[in-house]
Parts: sequence; structure tokens; C-alpha cells
Amino acid sequence: AIEAMSADIERALHDHGVPDVSVVTVLSPAWSTDDISEEGRRKLSEFGIAPPRPQGPAGGPVPLTLAIRCPHCGSTDTELLSRFSSTACKALRRCTACREPFDHFKEL
Repeated sequence: AIEAMSADIERALHDHGVPDVSVVTVLSPAWSTDDISEEGRRKLSEFGIAPPRPQGPAGGPVPLTLAIRCPHCGSTDTELLSRFSSTACKALRRCTACREPFDHFKEL
């Protein structure tokens, strides 16, 4: 998938007039869902995807709740329908309050 994403980025930039494009893939340090900004988490939620819960530093404090908040109504009364959704990094859940299904971006 990395090669396909790199090619898509290069093609989009070329289409917008950027003549010389070089996409560099950096694998270290490893990416974590903790790297998603607050704005990114907000946008995921607005799109109907529950953002991953922040994990914090290794050996750091444990989150007080393991609840997944529904991106549609905000309820934490949700249930797991499938460990995998449209991609392996998302799970399929349903809110028991509003009954809407939604993807949950898993913590990495």
C-alpha cells in the first residue's frame, strides 16, 4: 500500500503543477495512533469514525475508561459487531443508544 499511496501523492502534486516530486517513506520512529492530532481526531469523529483512544507513554497512566464514544450521538454505550471493518485498522461497532453502526479506529 505504501507504493500505491506514494504514487497517488506524486500524481496529485503533478496534476496541481508541482514538477519535481519525491515522496520519502520514513519507517522509524514507528507511527502510533497517539500521533493523531486533536484536529485529526475531531475530523475522524465528524466523518463518523470513532477516533482511537490516546494510549499515552509506555509505562504511563492507564486510561480511566475503555469506553468507545459514538461519533453520532456521543454515547459510550456501544457494542462490538466485528473486530475488523473496512480495513484491518478499524473495528465495526454499534451504538446501543442511537442504534447507528460506526467504525472505530483501533489503537496502535
